[in-house]
Amino acid sequence: MDMDEKWMRRAIRLARKGIGTTHPNPRVGAVVVNHGVVVGEGWHVRAGEAHAEVVALQKAAHRARGGTLYVTLEPCSARGRTPACTDAILRAGIRRIVYASSDPNPDMAGGGKVLASYDVEVAGGLLADEADALNVPFFHYIRTGLPYVTAKAAISLDGRLATRSHHSQWISGGKSRRHAHGLRAVADAIIVGAGTLLHDNPSLTVRDARVRGDVPLRVVLCFETPPFNPESRLLGDEAPTRFYVRSTNEHTQRWHDAGVEIGKAASLPAVLRHLAGQGYLDVLLEGGGQLHTAFLEGRFTSEMVLYQAPILIGGRDAVPLWGGEGVERVDQAVRLENVVRRKMDDDYMIRGRVVYPD
Repeated sequence: MDMDEKWMRRAIRLARKGIGTTHPNPRVGAVVVNHGVVVGEGWHVRAGEAHAEVVALQKAAHRARGGTLYVTLEPCSARGRTPACTDAILRAGIRRIVYASSDPNPDMAGGGKVLASYDVEVAGGLLADEADALNVPFFHYIRTGLPYVTAKAAISLDGRLATRSHHSQWISGGKSRRHAHGLRAVADAIIVGAGTLLHDNPSLTVRDARVRGDVPLRVVLCFETPPFNPESRLLGDEAPTRFYVRSTNEHTQRWHDAGVEIGKAASLPAVLRHLAGQGYLDVLLEGGGQLHTAFLEGRFTSEMVLYQAPILIGGRDAVPLWGGEGVERVDQAVRLENVVRRKMDDDYMIRGRVVYPD
């Protein structure tokens, strides 16, 4: 293996340690090498704390001078919550820098050019695809201003989320449900709709998996504040809960007094922009059929994870994954790319990036 690739892979492994903790910042790892020996390494742990390059350089101290810095994201060139990393790199006397992903943030990009202007040898793009995969939600937010939405659902062979009476527990098996909790554990927020709140009384907590970072925000989307339910599983624990409503009513104050934050938003795009603006960039959609339909028709779903069970539910009034009008022609269908299929006992997990028709 090429030595540059070896050290960059080490930096990527370090960056993965920031999954679940860095939002709204990207996940970044860094390694300082001098004369073939690692003299410092680190990763970005949390927004407002030192960036990966600075952590690695601080550990290397004087041993960084004349060395090479490997970092998974192009160093920032401007001050944000912390000083520009390019300043720290120049002070440390780094001779060469190798980075993977280019920084898509126009306010911070250009670190490579800044360093090159000071005669630092700069090489970019090494293992960029692997490094980019670590920061898909961050890149999506920079490009669109919206969170990256992964839609998760357990479905029957005929594409149903629930029976005609809205009964859905449990379509998928235990292994699939444990895998789904792993998705929750690394999400910034979990979204359901008023129908799920009414019919399932969900807790939306993480079980059978270790939370990495903050506990996910639990979000319920409603046209108006739903009737207060003192037995709601969203109450009485430390996980934060927020209802987004278009209008408040006589139930609003009781939910608020019970610890639920109430936010007003006139539309689904407004909800998503508000979440992203607060740093919730990696969102897991667990809503019912109406919410999945709204996200697909609004083109807000970026990725899908489906747990398909070997059962048939049937019935015109059973809840479909995508209701509404759908598409008129097969060539207008929404498709999944980079599809991964995995057997989970009797179920199949199907995961892929969503591609919308032109």
